[in-house]
Amino acid sequence: MTARPDTSPSDSAIAERVSNLPLPSGRGAGGEGRREATDSDSSAKLLTRISKQWDDDIVPQLIEYVKLPAKSPAFEAEWQRAGQIQRAIEQAKKFVGAQPVKNMTLEIITLEGRTPVLFFDIPGTGTKANGKTVLLYGHLDKQPEMNGWRDDIGPWTPLVEDGKLYGRGSADDGYAVFASLAAVIALDAENISRPRVLGLIETCEESGSFDLPPYLDALAPRMGDVGLVVALDSGAGNYDQLWATTSLRGMVSGVMTVRMLTEGVHSGDAGGVVPSTFRIARQLLDRIDDSATGATKSSVFNAPIPEERLVQAQQATEILGDSLWKRFPWQSCGGAHEFTLPTSNDPVELILNRTWRASLSIVGADGLPSTKDAGNVLRPFTALKLSLRIPPTVDGDEAVAEIKRLVEKDTPYNAQVTFVGGGATGWNAPPFAPWLSVALDAASMHYFGKPAAYMGEGGTIPFMGMLGAKFPNAQMLVTGVLGPKSNAHGPNEFLHIAYAKKVTAATALVISAV
Repeated sequence: MTARPDTSPSDSAIAERVSNLPLPSGRGAGGEGRREATDSDSSAKLLTRISKQWDDDIVPQLIEYVKLPAKSPAFEAEWQRAGQIQRAIEQAKKFVGAQPVKNMTLEIITLEGRTPVLFFDIPGTGTKANGKTVLLYGHLDKQPEMNGWRDDIGPWTPLVEDGKLYGRGSADDGYAVFASLAAVIALDAENISRPRVLGLIETCEESGSFDLPPYLDALAPRMGDVGLVVALDSGAGNYDQLWATTSLRGMVSGVMTVRMLTEGVHSGDAGGVVPSTFRIARQLLDRIDDSATGATKSSVFNAPIPEERLVQAQQATEILGDSLWKRFPWQSCGGAHEFTLPTSNDPVELILNRTWRASLSIVGADGLPSTKDAGNVLRPFTALKLSLRIPPTVDGDEAVAEIKRLVEKDTPYNAQVTFVGGGATGWNAPPFAPWLSVALDAASMHYFGKPAAYMGEGGTIPFMGMLGAKFPNAQMLVTGVLGPKSNAHGPNEFLHIAYAKKVTAATALVISAV
């Protein structure tokens, strides 16, 4: 994505540029009466239609979707027997099939031994009927429950409160398939020309999309000339404008296990003789990152940050300021500080830390009894689940191999150490075409009164790299509703309904601009 220069135009200048866009009428063979969504009246009507469908249909659909514990295969090994993924995709198919869309092809495709995908194909209209194709992406599988939900709600207990829908998967990103159809329906209802639209909704994203490549190979010949990919599975710096994601970090996820004994022994007998597996694990983790700073040590885990991303980080900081870090649920504390503190007091550094620098987290453990059940026993093993976010341009497989080399080689006390895991390479957006930059600003100005904003995200969407490789000439728009405190993957995940309505309408405008 091309960064705005330091001399970027003011909001008012962008508004004037957008309002004076000379776009075609859209009339022509098969498109009599159709027009472009360039004026405020058309844009307002789109939002009105989309908002009504959200209130009347989409929110009720999402309430039912939240109730389904459709955990991704990585978290539910018996997903086929459980049947929740199948229920989720059948619900989505029923919704899509009931929409007033002409000549749509709709099917659930299931390759042998793979999680299913929902695929729909909607012919284009007006002068754009034979042009580029738009591919809309989303997923229906979910993260596991996680502790810490409010007492009156839970991961599978939806609640609409203060304009937010709480529940697992509501914002990440079960809404995508419903929003995608709402955007298309609104364009057609307003007789606005649009290109052919494809929908690809998978059910393996939260597990790294390992089932997706075979489907891309199978469906690519049917997709035609894909000119734009829209993935509604990303974040937003605030709820005040449209956000376009410029990059996504990759990830290494796996379990490091340290073994010293075949069974636990009395710590009074063995302490000082048998090394603690936890202490060994601490030493091994120090090979990966600096425990004082969090900076990773191997050059494999680092990559140069492009100048345009540095510029965008500065611009995002000007928009967000300290809200970038204050949005997190910090623990209150005594002393000189009211709350616990972030890794830096420089918002630009924090943006770069979460988008272009590696970061190690320990997200799970085995071999450790709960504190109330723990006796004075020197445990035989410690297993830690590592989650290493890596820069967008670092190869995921190389990062996996590096962690394995670091922790398994020359182990202290000849401890038996294994690392078993996998990796996903991140994604760095290609330069945006001028038409797409203008369309994003137009959409954001129409619905928020501010131009679009650009920032990398710290999460991983393996699909983007896969599709980027499959369609290297396509433009990529990654956006979403995961704004401040929406807390995807954690407790109390919510979808900001008013923002989701505007993102849906903005998506419709961008589709019509292809």
